[in-house]
Amino acid sequence: MNKILKRLITLGMITIIGSSFIGCGRNTSINASNENNAKQDGKIVVEYWYGLGGKLGENMESIISDFNKSQDKYIVKGVAQEDYDTTFKNLQAAIAGNKTPALVLLESDKVKILSDKDLLSDLSKCTTNDSDYNDENYLESFMDIVKKEDKLIGFPAYGTTQLLYYDKKSFEDAGVNPEEIKTWMDLAKAATKLTKKDGDEVKFYGWEPMWGPDNLVDASLSNGGSLLSEDGKTVTINSDEWVEVWESFRKWIHDDKTMKIHSSGQGWEYWYATIDDVVKGKAAGYTGSSGDQGDLDFTKLGAMEQPAFKEGKEAKPVAEGRYFSVPAGVNEEQVQGAYEFIKYFTNPEVSAKWSIASGYISVNKLSADTEAFKDYISKNPQAAFPTS
Repeated sequence: MNKILKRLITLGMITIIGSSFIGCGRNTSINASNENNAKQDGKIVVEYWYGLGGKLGENMESIISDFNKSQDKYIVKGVAQEDYDTTFKNLQAAIAGNKTPALVLLESDKVKILSDKDLLSDLSKCTTNDSDYNDENYLESFMDIVKKEDKLIGFPAYGTTQLLYYDKKSFEDAGVNPEEIKTWMDLAKAATKLTKKDGDEVKFYGWEPMWGPDNLVDASLSNGGSLLSEDGKTVTINSDEWVEVWESFRKWIHDDKTMKIHSSGQGWEYWYATIDDVVKGKAAGYTGSSGDQGDLDFTKLGAMEQPAFKEGKEAKPVAEGRYFSVPAGVNEEQVQGAYEFIKYFTNPEVSAKWSIASGYISVNKLSADTEAFKDYISKNPQAAFPTS
């Protein structure tokens, strides 16, 4: 994790913008989960919202099913959303309607927004009463995000960071050695060699960054940029370091046409369209999530960490957590049920299983010691990149 930064400094900025979408007043009197549907066959029902699709969604449903079979007190009912943003938007509507799920999977900035409005339950009551709980088993960088004074406003589910995925044969055919790519400038030169054109028409792109700000933020931080000044009073995204990065990507995409992005669409449509271009021989590589690994064939593809932007700079790709949170007002039985699922999902074996299947970072330090994880890493070295 020494090469990965937490996106702590963005939370305050995003919170200022995002909090405007939730009512100005504080509300701790939410009636979550319809009491008439709180039990089924004598078991306590925990409705759980998550914004995962494809194999990730299938893997989540598999773990939910395993949990339900592992005990006879709770039933977790997974409700898939289009993506993380949709989960949050739907949760806002549920909060306004006083009928929320018992458990949600959120990005860290959304957890902060809800916490500042006192709209999340405190899970420290559950951990305090759990004799098996050991705070030291979990990665501090993710746990610190959800510790607020003496409260625990959520719990890390897994971590994610952006990686570079490339088609081995395309690189070999173009004479590009991935081990020689030490900077984004190196990758840009490689993309020029990899791109195939017929006149002005591009037949094959050298690289496809992922749509959205994350790639650009990572590259800017890896060029020595920062989001805020050291005293936290000045936004610094108009500095030379940022301008150089964003202008470079603009040039590569729009002028040189050696790179391309897929944008818009429903849910994760743009994401899978980007992956498909590489898989179907339309591009040499792309920038994607560590969580893509479950969908990729590494007999054909390779993976690299994001590099520094240029020579003399340090690579600083961001690692972010995805968090389990329980809305305020959920009854105590459902809070405990939600916690039991969280505990199950983040235990060493299940967290390792999730990491192996998805490529996401396990939040439980002990997962790395499980036989399943050690065996997987020995056979799939690219899976070690997010935690190196």
